[in-house]
Formats: sequence, C-alpha cells, structure tokens
Amino acid sequence: MFAIQITLFSLICLLLALSVYFSFRARREKETAKRGLYSARMNICMGLMLVLIAITQIFFFSESSFRRIFGTVLVLLGLFNLFAGIRNHGHFDRMLR
Repeated sequence: MFAIQITLFSLICLLLALSVYFSFRARREKETAKRGLYSARMNICMGLMLVLIAITQIFFFSESSFRRIFGTVLVLLGLFNLFAGIRNHGHFDRMLR
C-alpha cells in the first residue's frame, strides 16, 4: 500500500513538472501551431495529474463524503482536460505537418 502511494506521489510530481514546463514553452512560443501543441500537452499532463490526485483522495484517505465529492469533481475535471488535450494535440499536430 505504501509503495503504491509513493508511486502515485512520484507520478503526480512528474506530471506537475511537465505541466509547468509545457506551460512555459507555450507562453514563450511565437508560432501559433507550436503554441497550441504545447498547450495541448500541458492539458494532457494536467488531466492525468488531476485524475491521479482524485485517486489518492478517494482510495487512500479516511472515508468522508467531502473527500468523495472532491475526488469526483477532480476526476471529471481531469477527464475533461485529458479529452480536450488529446483532441487539440491531434488538431495542432496536423497543422504542423
């Protein structure tokens, strides 16, 4: 159980770092297609991070209705970011080709 928590925490930190990295890359990029591509990658990383945070909230802490509601909201936000990021990544990737 502890190993799973450490693994999830490490993945959350990695995805947070990637989200920040792609955010800076998107804001500094001049070309519109590359800016959109970096923003899409940021959304994908952020969506995965939110889903992992929700998993830790729902399964690894004490049972409370607030944690369940908070985890559910994070899952929905994470899945929306993931879907939007994947859709936008395909769009901007086709623009670059």
